[in-house]
Amino acid sequence: MQAERSDASLTAGIDLGTQGVRVTLLEEDGRVASSGSAPLVSTRADGSKHEQDPEAWWKSVGEASRWAMGAVAGRKIAGLAICSTSGTVVLTGDAGKPLTPALMYDDSRAEEEARLAQEAGEDVWSSLGYRMRTSFGLPKLIWLLRSGAGGARLMHSADFVASRLAGEPVDTDWSHALKTGYDLVGERWPVEVLERLEVPVEILPSVVRPGSVIGEVDERAASHTGFPAGTPIRAGMTDSCAAQIAAGALEEGRWNSVLGTTLALKGVTRELLRDPNGVVYSHRHPDEGWLPGGASNIGAGVLSATFPDRELQELDEKARERGPASALIYPLTSKGERFPFASPDARGFELEEPPDEVDRYRAILEGVAFVERLCFAYLESLEATVSGPIALTGGGARSQVWSQLRADVLGHSVFVPRSSEPAVGMAILACAGKSSVAATASRMSRAETWFEPDKENADRLAGNFDRFAAALVERGYITDDLARRARISP
Repeated sequence: MQAERSDASLTAGIDLGTQGVRVTLLEEDGRVASSGSAPLVSTRADGSKHEQDPEAWWKSVGEASRWAMGAVAGRKIAGLAICSTSGTVVLTGDAGKPLTPALMYDDSRAEEEARLAQEAGEDVWSSLGYRMRTSFGLPKLIWLLRSGAGGARLMHSADFVASRLAGEPVDTDWSHALKTGYDLVGERWPVEVLERLEVPVEILPSVVRPGSVIGEVDERAASHTGFPAGTPIRAGMTDSCAAQIAAGALEEGRWNSVLGTTLALKGVTRELLRDPNGVVYSHRHPDEGWLPGGASNIGAGVLSATFPDRELQELDEKARERGPASALIYPLTSKGERFPFASPDARGFELEEPPDEVDRYRAILEGVAFVERLCFAYLESLEATVSGPIALTGGGARSQVWSQLRADVLGHSVFVPRSSEPAVGMAILACAGKSSVAATASRMSRAETWFEPDKENADRLAGNFDRFAAALVERGYITDDLARRARISP
């Protein structure tokens, strides 16, 4: 896509996703000037292995960026930034050549290493408010080293591509470094913990604030990508933080609720939240403060699983006319939950059999909205401020019926932003540079559709919510205190 021609400079955002690379160029007012994409493939096996070839990242970045740059030939690029999946790592040689495949964020082979890392750094991780998991980069690094892999440098996905653009290894950012064990409070690698884990500190990159200049595009990379030589490369953030920037949810009390296959919440707090249950962890804000978040296993994916051959827009309209469901559904499609409670044995359930598909559809919409309300109540129990408005993104935000229902259940104004693409968030970060990212996002991000809570509808849903919360308490999933805290006041 291409916007009207301007002589002003553009900024570029690169998103290294699991299935593909996306490059987006933004005008100074936040409009998309052009974009390009290219696919990626993965190697999966045994339900635990998930790898990608880092050279394929570079190849796809070249394809996507040349396409985007081709539509704006001659325009100046004031800077670029890169995001990638959190916890994806690769070992490279001195010159940046990959010596191992990249272990992707959901590669779960480092289960034992996660346990060892948690024990070795219990005090550090506790001070940061999280627990080591197999999805984190540090356990994966330990797994690679224990498997005999060698390397001169640990790189996250974004680091690898930034290094190729610069023609030399570059610093990483404190967002990607979080899951590799970087101490965000002390602003250092916890050397004593790493030594206990036999991780050579010298293979870890230096860490800088997102938005900092870490290099410039060299001539060889310019030929590969189409970005002009000399274009500043700025340190990026992980993909979820990038999407939060794109949504403009960067001020205290504002949140981004991402309803895709799963439900993820990202917000802003002045102080670091420390969750004793480990279901919420925080990135550091590029400006000041923190970006706490949590992810539930429920989400919009249940709709395609439940209604594989149905037109969901038709069900949307019928659900709007029907009103509150007669049945209650906790729409967990697989075993285990992460947020607002952690239980590997949690299972979905139904209370009463829905009389028809419309009631079932409506009950699912309500179930997700009820879990979302419990998530926000849990965050408030940790002393987070939830004042709104709340940005709704992800595939679920395309349903106006669902968005209105969520506004009613949450009791907050909600909006769907013009864009929530991580590549857009990185272009905004590149535009901000060392200045305020929140102020830049506020200027460049736009709300597209607003939904205000309807008190009458909320009152009609209060009874369903109480029964839903009581069922979770009965099963030991949540506490009485959380259920009371989350009640919809009549």
